[in-house]
Amino acid sequence: MIIAGIIPARYASTRLPGKPLLLIHGKPMIQRVYEQSKKSKSLNRVIVATDDKRIFDCVNAFGGEVMMTSKKHQSGTDRLSEVAEKIKCDIVVNIQGDEPYIDPENIDMAIEPMIKDRRLDVSTLAIKIKNKDDLKDVNKVKVVLDKNNFALYFSRNYIPFDMHQKSTKDFLIGNNKFYRHIGLYVYSKRYLLKFAKMKTGYLEKMEKLEQLRILENGDKIKVMITKKDCVSVDSMEDLKKLIRK
Repeated sequence: MIIAGIIPARYASTRLPGKPLLLIHGKPMIQRVYEQSKKSKSLNRVIVATDDKRIFDCVNAFGGEVMMTSKKHQSGTDRLSEVAEKIKCDIVVNIQGDEPYIDPENIDMAIEPMIKDRRLDVSTLAIKIKNKDDLKDVNKVKVVLDKNNFALYFSRNYIPFDMHQKSTKDFLIGNNKFYRHIGLYVYSKRYLLKFAKMKTGYLEKMEKLEQLRILENGDKIKVMITKKDCVSVDSMEDLKKLIRK
């Protein structure tokens, strides 16, 4: 079984232009992500997928593997599928390019169920919410699970809603069932190519969450619960905070 980790990287970020090339403790962010991903025990190959020559040249310069992709892609998943079509692999891992210190053990954890059960199409990660403010933060995507840890729904809203408000009180002692999604996706190659051709769903448009397209089409996403958080860089404030550490 060949497992490929692909890091979609574009230069034209709305909130932080040139994000992949920003220096994080002396190295470009894309290099940090690449080097952390290479530490995974499960990945056979790590590739940066970009449409920008500056990023392409940067990855080449530090000795990483990189592929140029079309500039017409609307999402990271489209870029991912273009690369997946060109390479020999069975499983594809979509690694976010803005998590410079992504934990390789999280990558391995997300991959694990796909190795154990070849019938699965997609797996991802979630972490227990420990900060009450995260519940109301629309940039922190929440996920609710069934008893077998398959996703029932993802939302930017506060889910599940507790009519009696007991759960929010229990928050103080950590006895809650609120989970935040971590955007690391593992696909079977077959399903990824199918997913990239699906039409955008109604719920996906409303929430601006691409993974809802999978649920809207009646397919399942296995969710692994991690205790290790991932710090993403979405703004200059995030960058400054990370550099100060």
